[in-house]
Formats: sequence, structure tokens, C-alpha cells
Amino acid sequence: MLSSGKKFAGSGAYAWHRRLAVVAALAAWVVLPIEASDANWLSDVFSPKPDKSTKQATSPKQATAAKPAAPKSQAAKPAAAAPRPVATTCDPAKFRIVLDVGHTAKSEGATSARNVAEFSFNLRLAQRVEQKLKSAGFAATRLLVTEGKARASLVKRVAVANSLPADLFLSIHHDSVPNSMLENWEFEGKKARFSDRFSGYSVFVSHTNPEFKTSLEFAELLARELKGRGLEYAHQYTDPVMGRYRHPILNKETGVYSYDDLVVLRSTRMPAVLMEAGSIINRDEELKMDSAERRDIVSGAVATALKKFCDARRPASAHPDGAATAPQDHPVEGSKPK
Repeated sequence: MLSSGKKFAGSGAYAWHRRLAVVAALAAWVVLPIEASDANWLSDVFSPKPDKSTKQATSPKQATAAKPAAPKSQAAKPAAAAPRPVATTCDPAKFRIVLDVGHTAKSEGATSARNVAEFSFNLRLAQRVEQKLKSAGFAATRLLVTEGKARASLVKRVAVANSLPADLFLSIHHDSVPNSMLENWEFEGKKARFSDRFSGYSVFVSHTNPEFKTSLEFAELLARELKGRGLEYAHQYTDPVMGRYRHPILNKETGVYSYDDLVVLRSTRMPAVLMEAGSIINRDEELKMDSAERRDIVSGAVATALKKFCDARRPASAHPDGAATAPQDHPVEGSKPK
């Protein structure tokens, strides 16, 4: 448990209640509740409602938290971290992008239709995206590969992004479906599971991110670039059959969804987006996602979206014609964020 390193003053029942209030507030602020989802599907990203039985697994080495404000009453509250100011200008060479490789070698995420770990797909795509971005002039791009199990890795990746601090956080994943939708088959003499029912990319943002509007702006750009390259988005997240994995769609044209409790989106203090590049549990799409051609398509979409995102923020003097680039029009055609 993190501690402010200070003793609490007071005596008697009053002091005891103050100690309990501060300890409880700190514990509630630090814990990032996570549970194992079906087939480890996004298990190190999706955060369900807090479980009263969940134990704290955070150590001071994994992350640092803001110290609580001095209590003015018996119900002391932790000080909220001030949102990081949104950059109003953008120099590609200095724009700090964190490419978060979803999952870890010890917590590999979903398993593909041919028994390949999602982490392997995520790493290869993220490496290609990094190459594309650096070639496009985004020299400060950083590939974030986190070690350890799911819960600990979440704390680490969020802490790294916040400590830089980054200007944009993009988490890279590949999709699957809940266990109840899987079918059995055999691949190369081994049992495997698949679902050819759904396919496509999807892009997620969180209303609880302090830079939600800017997150949504980049998400819209990215989704439009993916679609513009001939890709289709995954429609299943609005389907009742998804149960607790059902999420509101913010743009029915491009496939931008909201999920407020994504830990890597809600706890980062900069614009943050999570991309599901495609479904690896779909047998046909898995083969496409495993190809260099598809990695080039997706990474090209990321690079173009980021260039447009950055150009919209560059000062007039930074453009050859002396005029600032007008921001792109990204209407949200689904339900409006509240």
C-alpha cells in the first residue's frame, strides 16, 4: 500500500476515525480492479465493477500516486491529480507517442484460432507502427512492452505514460469473443477454438479520461483511416449477445466505441485510444492479421491519422503556405457523449 510517509495527528476516537478515512480513501484511489475474462479476452485491459473482496496488489515500485490533501474534516479525500494540459501546438519531432503493446509474455491475452497468443500479434503490429511513425517524422515515438502479470502490468504501463509525460497513448490489441461463442476444431493435430461469426477492427475511448474530447478526435481520425483502406469495423459490441462486453457506439459509420472502465484509458492523463486491429479468433481474418500486408495497412492508417491529428495543431508559421491546417470534421453520428 502506498503511503504519504506522514503520521496523522490527533488523539482518541476522533483521530482514529481520521486515520481510517484517509487509509480507506487511499486504498480506493490506488486499486485497479481486474478480473480474468473469458479466454483471457482483454483481461489486462477491461476493468469490471469493483469487487469488495479484491485485494490490493500495487507496490510503490510499480507506480506513484498523488499524496492526499490535508484533511479538513473527518471524511478526508485524496487530492485529484490535475489533468495534463492539452498541447495546442504539435512539432512531430517532439510529439511523444506511447505505443502500448497490449498484454505481456506472462499474460498473453486471447488465443487465436490457430493457437497463437494475442501478445505475439500485438508486438509485431506495434513494432511496424513504430517504424511507420518514425519514418513519418515522429521521432519521439516510444514502444512500451510491459512485463509481468495482468494487474501489475497495468499499473506499470499507466505509470510510464504519465511519467514521461506522453502527448498521446495508443494501446494495440487484437480481438476475440467470449467463450460462449467459441466452437471447437482441430488445427495441425491440436485442439483449437474459433468463431467465424464476427470480424473487423474497433476503436475505444473512455469518457473518464481527462482528455476525452481529444481522445475522441484521434479515435475518429484513426477509424476513418482504417475504413478508408477498405477495412470493416466489428459490429458485435452493440449486440445483446455480448452480455457484459456490450458497449455503446459513438460513431456508427466508423466503429468508435466507448468503454469508460478501460484501465489504460481512464488512468492515463493524456489523450488515450485503444485499437483492436482485427479478430484473431476468426479463422480467415487471423491469416490476414498475420500478414505483412495487413500490418502495413493498419500501421499506415495510424501514421496518416496521427499526421492529420498533429497538422491540425501546428501553428500557422509551421506550414509552407503560412496558414494553419484546418481541423478535420469528425462528427459523432451515434449517441452523443454526456
